[in-house]
Amino acid sequence: MDILKQLEEEFELKPFQVENTVKLIDEGNTIPFIARYRKEMTGSIDDQALREIFDRLNYLRSLAERKEQVRNSIEEQGKLTDEIVASLNSAATMAEVEDIYRPYKPKRRTRAMMAKEKGLEPLAIIIWEQMASEELSKLAQDYVDEEKGVATIEDALAGAMDIIAEIISDEAEFRTIIRGKTFDKGFFTTKATDAEKESVYEMYYDFTEPVKKIASHRVLAANRGEKEDFLNIKIEAPDEEIVTEIFSKINQKNKFCENFLKEALEDSYKRLIAPSIEREIRNDLTEKAEEGAMKVFSENLRQLLLAPPIKNKIVLALDPGFRTGCKYAIIDGTGKVLETGVVYPTPPQSKIAESKRILMPLMDKHNVEIIAIGNGTASRETESFAVDMIKETGKNIHYIIVNEAGASVYSASKLGAAEFPEFDVALRSAVSIGRRMQDPLAELVKIDPKSIGVGQYQHDMNQKRLGETLGGVVEGCVNNVGVDLNTASPSLLSYVSGISGALAKNILEYREENGRFKSRRELLKVKKLGPKAYEQCAGFLRIPKGECKDMLDSTGVHPESYKAAEELLAKCGLTKDDIGTDKIRSISKAVQDEKTAAEELGVGVPTLKDIIKELEKPGRDPRDDMPAQILRSDVLSMEDLTEGMILEGTVRNVIDFGAFVDIGVHQDGLVHISQISNKYIKHPLEAVSVGDVVTVKVLGVDLNKKRISLTMKV
Repeated sequence: MDILKQLEEEFELKPFQVENTVKLIDEGNTIPFIARYRKEMTGSIDDQALREIFDRLNYLRSLAERKEQVRNSIEEQGKLTDEIVASLNSAATMAEVEDIYRPYKPKRRTRAMMAKEKGLEPLAIIIWEQMASEELSKLAQDYVDEEKGVATIEDALAGAMDIIAEIISDEAEFRTIIRGKTFDKGFFTTKATDAEKESVYEMYYDFTEPVKKIASHRVLAANRGEKEDFLNIKIEAPDEEIVTEIFSKINQKNKFCENFLKEALEDSYKRLIAPSIEREIRNDLTEKAEEGAMKVFSENLRQLLLAPPIKNKIVLALDPGFRTGCKYAIIDGTGKVLETGVVYPTPPQSKIAESKRILMPLMDKHNVEIIAIGNGTASRETESFAVDMIKETGKNIHYIIVNEAGASVYSASKLGAAEFPEFDVALRSAVSIGRRMQDPLAELVKIDPKSIGVGQYQHDMNQKRLGETLGGVVEGCVNNVGVDLNTASPSLLSYVSGISGALAKNILEYREENGRFKSRRELLKVKKLGPKAYEQCAGFLRIPKGECKDMLDSTGVHPESYKAAEELLAKCGLTKDDIGTDKIRSISKAVQDEKTAAEELGVGVPTLKDIIKELEKPGRDPRDDMPAQILRSDVLSMEDLTEGMILEGTVRNVIDFGAFVDIGVHQDGLVHISQISNKYIKHPLEAVSVGDVVTVKVLGVDLNKKRISLTMKV
């Protein structure tokens, strides 16, 4: 099995790209490092494609390993043939390999085994090979043996049928045909376990859709309904057509065997094959649906993590609540907590005047510029209170609604307790909401990605696979943005290329003992951070201008390219002190021939381009290119909405059938996929992403169900 060749074909890559990528992965390099600093070797494959190659490489290697195990097992049984070897070599999936192995796989005690023990295998073979020259009842007489448990002719024929049913079930070719026909012509059907019982699954109480056309989100929804005992799911196959086709392949028109074989086939199909194929297809549908949902979740998470920070603003963060009150935290532009406490402006206490008397002087004292409000329980009431307070201050203060999904997870975590041991859980949540607005990436990395709430059916998926996938997204985002070595939390550091959780703690300990890092080279003094880890992480860890001895340490230029960067500066009549100044803005114009310049500097053209970009805009934050968060100053309720009203909103979540948009009324509105674009799109992600600011028109408002229908076809 030529895995490299297969990767070339599947990903449409050149041989050198695949060979080098696999070599780099096997050498222990991380995906972010390969994507950013080994572009010449990979042909500039981006990190998302690299992760797909990595996953596929692991699958193909596991497939090759399983083929070898099966080959060895069959060989040990003395049953390996050239035909089996050829079948194994051409098998493209694990399912195909298992089909080939099925006849040779050790089985639990079956009806066929018991029949063989009774000496009925020769009779079964005569019938299977259709060599009978007389009525089967006469043939079977020779196999009646009460001592062996074969008391009658009927017993002998029943045992022979069990053996033939298993032979048919074990035939890889038949299973391939049946699997294909079931998928192509079968129906995915769901029925209610109790049609009188109300649930969110009512649309699936009597539902049918072709297997090959069913949408992923419907598979996951039905699976959940089945798990919660509201639904029964069945794959309805074209049974008659399947039996007819398989029979045409085994029937040699022996008049004595024909009817018996038909009956054996029907038994084999109904009892052994169909249930197994149904499980396989359902597993396959679920696996593909989960992979699709993970991709949507991943893209939503990526956009959320890369939401532009609201930098250097003093914020009043409010974590809403009814009975427990509204927790507040005032945080300065660096994330430092200045004040915390609890007020009770919401029911049942409704101490609005008292809450204003507490908060307004604090807002004035600390020059609060923006209010961040969590979108959980009592958010609507807290928003109204905040708007009134803003009006009374007479200042140019805005507010923003912050998605607080996962904030409570952080608040109750060991990390939250270690970061704010003096605060109770509720106050930590308020701090998290405020910091999440200031720098979404730095705060969200403290939370398990699965708890951030921008996916669908995430709790029903393979949690290990989901965790790995989302962890890769967070890792990609963190390294894409870069990390301030002197302020990063252990959570943020642990996502940096080459930095484990243990190394992140060691970096923090070093920083606490020795003060702020002055150079990247100091990282080599950190306990257990060796040359390989340094190579992987150094380019992603930055030391801000004014704190570093070498200005290149404030850029994304890797230390291995410092010599090339210095020579490039010298060729342009510049020095490292000019980095970040107006003098260096035109360095790209000074390099007329990139290929020649790269050769002179001993680097590749992609690396040269990256060096130029970093020198011109050191420490540039890619999040600055994302749509700015919408700041509000007045409140709007669902009752204020009317059909045809045009509003501006922020996309909060993208799912298979549409996108949820925050239009400032606490309840997000749904833009169905059919209302997203004037042109046909297969998935909402083709047109919108989490964080996008979009113009929408209200199609309808259902106050009872708290549903808002929107369209982007404005």
